[in-house]
Amino acid sequence: MPLPPDYLERVYAGVLGKLIGVYLGRPFEGWPYEAISQRLGEINYYVHDKLNVPLIVTDDDISGTFTFIRALEDYGYDRDVTAAQIGQTWLNYLIEEQTVLWWGGMGNSTEHTAYLRLKEGCQPPLSGSVELNGKVVAEQIGAQIFIDGWALVAPGDPEFAADLAGRAGSVSHGGEAVYGAQCLAAMEAQAFVESDINKLIDTGLSVIPGDSIIATMIKDIREWRAKEPDWRKGRELLAERYGYHIYGGNCHMVPNHGLMIFSLLYGDDDFQRTLMIVNTCGWDTDCNSGNIGCLMGIKDGLAGLSTGPDFRGPVADRLYIPTADGGNGISDAVTQAVYLTNVGRALQGLDPLAPKDGARYHFELPGSVQGFMNDEAIDARDVVSISNVQAPDLSANGERLLALDYAALAPGRVGRVVTAAFVPSVEVNDHFERGGYKLMASPRLSPGQTISARIAAGSDNADAVEVALCVLHYNHEDGLEALTGAEQTMSAGQSAELEWQVPDLEGYPIASVGLQISGQGGASGRVYLDWLTWDGAPNVRLKRPHRNDFTRWDRKLQGMMWKRAWVNGLDAARGSMVYIDRYPETYRLIQNTGRGLMMHGCRDWTDYQVSAKMTPHMCKAGGLGARVQGMKRHYALLCDEDSVRLVSSLEGEDTVLAEAGGGWTLGNEHQLSLKVEGNSLAGYLDGRLVVKADDPEARFTGGGIALVCEEGRIGCEEVEVRPL
Repeated sequence: MPLPPDYLERVYAGVLGKLIGVYLGRPFEGWPYEAISQRLGEINYYVHDKLNVPLIVTDDDISGTFTFIRALEDYGYDRDVTAAQIGQTWLNYLIEEQTVLWWGGMGNSTEHTAYLRLKEGCQPPLSGSVELNGKVVAEQIGAQIFIDGWALVAPGDPEFAADLAGRAGSVSHGGEAVYGAQCLAAMEAQAFVESDINKLIDTGLSVIPGDSIIATMIKDIREWRAKEPDWRKGRELLAERYGYHIYGGNCHMVPNHGLMIFSLLYGDDDFQRTLMIVNTCGWDTDCNSGNIGCLMGIKDGLAGLSTGPDFRGPVADRLYIPTADGGNGISDAVTQAVYLTNVGRALQGLDPLAPKDGARYHFELPGSVQGFMNDEAIDARDVVSISNVQAPDLSANGERLLALDYAALAPGRVGRVVTAAFVPSVEVNDHFERGGYKLMASPRLSPGQTISARIAAGSDNADAVEVALCVLHYNHEDGLEALTGAEQTMSAGQSAELEWQVPDLEGYPIASVGLQISGQGGASGRVYLDWLTWDGAPNVRLKRPHRNDFTRWDRKLQGMMWKRAWVNGLDAARGSMVYIDRYPETYRLIQNTGRGLMMHGCRDWTDYQVSAKMTPHMCKAGGLGARVQGMKRHYALLCDEDSVRLVSSLEGEDTVLAEAGGGWTLGNEHQLSLKVEGNSLAGYLDGRLVVKADDPEARFTGGGIALVCEEGRIGCEEVEVRPL
């Protein structure tokens, strides 16, 4: 099928609809209809504040959707990507009992059960099948909640979307769960070219067996809608015939799929009303609302999201994707929309899109702000307001910009507009962990990298204004400190490109990046941000920047964010990280079985050298990873007592690229370095080049670093990443 001319914008609307739906339903997930009606009433808008929880949260619906789709990129955009390869994608990006899934245990959590099957070597579709896991476990809702991405890369091709959904769904589910996922994926794919709800439902039915429970239920719901105009009475019919009392487990596919079809038919083709019904009805609210939000976003585009209240403003495009690829953990709807659009284009042999020459923040989609907000540390809400505007005459190579309207810039007062580069405060993270979905991520921006941006001053500005690039970084108390580059004085109508290399921060991670605006005498006006990006290899020391005082055991720990910059894929996760301050070494790596990684960095790191001082205590092997792309995709320099090896690891299998005799000595500190440049790798032990090789397959062109431990314990002090 030819791609729609507005493909990117429709994908963006689908991603936004997904986010809005999840954030609407997440605070009361699992509540019954009666409790929602009594405590909250109709869910016409966000209710997080009533329940004292954050709006932007970690959630499996979001994380799984934007993670498992990466199988297509990792396996060469093959339209015939297999269920087994998607299963390997699970094993690569998930960290057991840490990221993405509800880790409820074997036979209780369907996804956890499937993960354990995959880990044992069981291949899909058996890993998620009714035959292996039983009908109740296999037919829970997860196959559906992760499915939107497969439709977003198959616009106007419902059969292909359903086929992809079937392969992906079979990794963890079987039976009616896969049918529900295929039905929804086909509807979403067709929504790019068809807006009639009933025709979309017909499309969904066309890809699943006519005698399935899903198909029979949809037929019943359509009949009820034709006879009963009151959605509350219609809900009673659905609950009576297809409710949780009939379809057991923790969250069965059948009742929840029924609620989605039900809300579409009773929603009068209105985004707010449709989501109100599906959320007010209860059961798995965030899942159902997220899927329906995505479908409505695709179908009606950005305009459809704006017919009611402002759902987009509070979200500000923000989302979290905690996985073993830590650099992708802090993201936004525009970034994910461009990524998915380019996957869809690659599947058709088309070149990728790169708005404004690939700038990370380009604001080219209507209404997008890509997470940019006022710095909460200074009360700047009355100083700077943010909006997306169309002004092609002001942009160097695009259509839209971020307009920053400032006022009352008295001497000594600044406006600061930033977007997140790393995880929020300890308190917010603790809320995520209590909710069951930990936020693990690495900073997207590191010292040594060069930030650049293009800005323009409004032509009507009465006074000149000073603008500077800035970062906020954590300190020893996990507070935020601002650091700015050189100020640029901007007169009315002037444009400029700013550039600033981030200096060393003594091991403290960067929390956010953006612009600082200052003026004289109560200046007011407007500054446009055309784009902002950064590039280059990091030049950073990762170390313990301070020590906590444990002379008083009742003292609250201070300064924990520096260690959260590592994504911990070790077996003994709590032992190796939570009590890190009580160990003499900075990092204590503990792995019970197999290979564990403690990871840092981003997929866009390419050529660099990573070095560390490591002391093997009792271990099978250990060392450094480079161009790490998850738990099962990386290069590594591995040492044991007898040898040093350079390996390329894929799907848990090592290919030895080079090997030399003579390894490290247990109990002694050794200096290890691994250099990656193009297809060449070089490994150093105690300052001496010992192994060197080229990777003829060039498997990994970019990725972060890792401290590697195999079956035992290793101590590590300071880690350095340097440009070549």
